[in-house]
Amino acid sequence: MKKISLIFVAALFSLFGFAQKIDKIINATEVERIEKILSADDMLGRKPFTPGIDKAADFIAAEFTKSNLGFFGTAPTYFQEFSMVKPKLASLEGAIDGDTLKENNFFANTTQDALHLDGISDYEIVEIKKEEDFFKKVFAIMEENKNIFVLVDKVHTDKFKRLKNFGYRQKFSSPTTQVFYLTERKEVSNVHVNVAYNNTPQKLKNVVAIIPGKSKKDEYVVFGGHYDHLGTTKPNANGDSIYNGANDDAAGTTAVMMLAKYFAAKKNNERTLIFVAFTAEEIGGYGSQYFSKQLNPDKVVAMFNIEMIGTESKWGTNSAFITGFEKSDLGKIVQANLVGSKFKFEPDPYPKQNLFYRSDNATLAALGVPAHTISTAKMDEVPNNEPNYHKVSDEIGTLDMKNMAEIIKAIALSSASIIRGKDTPTRVEKPKE
Repeated sequence: MKKISLIFVAALFSLFGFAQKIDKIINATEVERIEKILSADDMLGRKPFTPGIDKAADFIAAEFTKSNLGFFGTAPTYFQEFSMVKPKLASLEGAIDGDTLKENNFFANTTQDALHLDGISDYEIVEIKKEEDFFKKVFAIMEENKNIFVLVDKVHTDKFKRLKNFGYRQKFSSPTTQVFYLTERKEVSNVHVNVAYNNTPQKLKNVVAIIPGKSKKDEYVVFGGHYDHLGTTKPNANGDSIYNGANDDAAGTTAVMMLAKYFAAKKNNERTLIFVAFTAEEIGGYGSQYFSKQLNPDKVVAMFNIEMIGTESKWGTNSAFITGFEKSDLGKIVQANLVGSKFKFEPDPYPKQNLFYRSDNATLAALGVPAHTISTAKMDEVPNNEPNYHKVSDEIGTLDMKNMAEIIKAIALSSASIIRGKDTPTRVEKPKE
């Protein structure tokens, strides 16, 4: 009996000592320090393609340097740089079966400088019919890696106008083209098209660091969050014009930086850990899309994407939810690792919001990776219970630093068995072709 008591006391002292160690690295004071810098006015809302986001990237890289983290792959810095193309229509002429082409009936999703068509034998013909969901069909077509000629029923005229606004945004360079033609025709035969574009290259960068694993270097656990936000707008009644994005997602980025520092100090990861601050989530998830292409998804054991953890969840403090909880057993693993603690991870309570597919975890999840988002955001449909979401009022004063620190510590502790190689989450089922 005395021996059992001594073991119990020793375990308590060990647990107390462990708690002290993690508290020295992950605490409310340090959370506030990082959060305050990332969401400061001088970051100008961290909008992609602006000096503000570059300043944020430099700060994140400097913190990774302090933590003595490694570079990803063969990169000479923490910056994972890539380019996109922003097209602008320069000229359009031609006809389809005698119908003169104009901007209101023709659009090409392309990154080529020019498009010349005399016939469409190299194109697959697809229809968007009256009864079909226009944008669902459009996005599916744009994801195809092939040339497609799309006949769009004129019932979709208003949405066709919106398509062009979307289509002339920045995009990844691609050798394929999808042509959209607004018409009442069910087939076409005589196609002559000459289009020219002014394409402007635009550069973006993720900020990526690693801690190499010991016995399982070729197995990866990813911790990520996006560091971009919405930039600036016209001043409101209070003169505020900056979307500071303190919760969305300086909070998640803060968590990634603190987890990197913690695991670098702990030095007990058997699997390789990757820490990534994604760019351009707010304008299409381009950073996570590019990042995902640089990895063999079969080697990624798990991804913890951290998004909007600065406010209390619907259950109050010391709790957060995991999107796509039922799609792998990652959620059950982290729950089991927190048994006996005051913190709880819950399944996503907002399934109608489709949050699993709306953040930077989505690209890796589509490749079968157990990639999930951890969040506390109250995303009820009516009303939206995050009053500062995508508003200039999303500032550091609206966040709970102490609760944020507890969430970050919970992620660190609950992921321990995965990074040590003890637990391997089941894979997410890939979407059917």
